[in-house]
Amino acid sequence: MSHSLNGPAQAELVIKKSRFIGCVRPVADRAEAQAVVAALRAEHPGAAHVCWALLAGGQSAAVDDGEPGGTAGLPMLNVLRHQDLDGVLATVVRYFGGVKLGAGGLVRAYTDAVATALQGAVRVPRQRLVTLGCEVPYALEGWLRRQLDTHGATLQAVDHGALVRLRFALPEDAAPALRRALEDGGRGQLGWWRPD
Repeated sequence: MSHSLNGPAQAELVIKKSRFIGCVRPVADRAEAQAVVAALRAEHPGAAHVCWALLAGGQSAAVDDGEPGGTAGLPMLNVLRHQDLDGVLATVVRYFGGVKLGAGGLVRAYTDAVATALQGAVRVPRQRLVTLGCEVPYALEGWLRRQLDTHGATLQAVDHGALVRLRFALPEDAAPALRRALEDGGRGQLGWWRPD
């Protein structure tokens, strides 16, 4: 099972006068990651590089931001993969100290900045969500909503037509129990439909 983080964590390293500010944080997708990176660029206008790596729901990225190819983003991404993380953005802001580190030194510096930041992070299990949809007569809507609350489902949409159509999401491992409870309590009046 992969893990994410419950919040951001940061660490700072100084290597041969260069300052590396590593940060790891949970993100939902690439768009959110790019917004975080843009905010870091604005916050650190004097930084030489803002490198980043992303693993989020099948989306990945490894950005060197001007460092020699493969010396920053890819090593950072490998740390995330090695730690079995998902939904996580790693960033490293580098202030150049005037001493070149060489390719091997850069790989170690970016790897260490992310690994050190992860030491201060709290990992949380990443739950895969499934989306389900069902329809019931109006008389069963209140009962159905109570069942969703009881089983930890999040209501996403409701459509009131001839029947009440509800779309909801919940952790994948809780879905079978909810389906059984709804089918047993629905008195044959509950129908399933596939959400888009």
